[in-house]
Amino acid sequence: MELQQMRYVVAVAETNSFTRAAQRCLVVQSALSHQIARLEKELGARLFERTSRRVRLTPAGAAFLPAARQCLEAAERAAAEVAASLGEVRGRLTVGLIPSVAAVDLPAVLGEFHRRHPKARVSLSVGASDDLVEQVRQGAIEVAFLGIPVTARPRGVMARELARERLVAVVAPDHPLAGETSVDLRRLASEVFVDLPAKTAGRAQSDLAFAAAGLTREVAFEVTNADYLARLVGAGLGVALLPPSYVAGLTTGMVTVEVTDAPARAEYVIWGRENPHPAAAAFLELLDLAED
Repeated sequence: MELQQMRYVVAVAETNSFTRAAQRCLVVQSALSHQIARLEKELGARLFERTSRRVRLTPAGAAFLPAARQCLEAAERAAAEVAASLGEVRGRLTVGLIPSVAAVDLPAVLGEFHRRHPKARVSLSVGASDDLVEQVRQGAIEVAFLGIPVTARPRGVMARELARERLVAVVAPDHPLAGETSVDLRRLASEVFVDLPAKTAGRAQSDLAFAAAGLTREVAFEVTNADYLARLVGAGLGVALLPPSYVAGLTTGMVTVEVTDAPARAEYVIWGRENPHPAAAAFLELLDLAED
């Protein structure tokens, strides 16, 4: 059983196509198909069901896939460790982030990381805080930046709080609240809201604050993307509570209003191992977190 065969299996499983998998692996499709057929013969089981319309894993293929991924990750880490022993950082680093991360100038950090370690390859994965924590736990992501209520803390991962700040109300320029210098949650409770989906960490910050004040509010629009959330607010579809550092970087026309009893958000960077692989360790070192 060869690593290349495992790479081909993973590529087909992730693309659901022999053609797209061959393009990803930079080989002709016939060569990829031949290698997978050889592996299936060696294993004594078919890994994929092939029809004219689609390709999908068989039960044997579904059982084989996690182990194949682990083998590939182990081989990549071994090569990275050898390179690190020679003073060179290489390998792939996957960084997860929420769209509204603001405590770190991530483009600047990534630029410096690439300047120092040009052989390393970085993948960015944007998602919700809860999902990112789980992916770091599982090892699918090495480092992630989150925003969660100040009463919570990421569990099952290494974590460092980067910053915390009180949310502000954001409204369209022609909204009646646009002329106010401050407002409280009781006044905001009568407004229609645009917010992140229910049960996400980003939504929880506001839900917990209104519940603690004994208030209810109407969330008419749920949006998974914070940038589009801001666009809906700018279009006058509702108000939102957002971190001021994030709002400052938006180009959408909006007005911010201080909330006297606003909820607070804490931003964290998390990572999954006490002994991260060389690329992750170098990234954390750049953030001055390698020893934490």
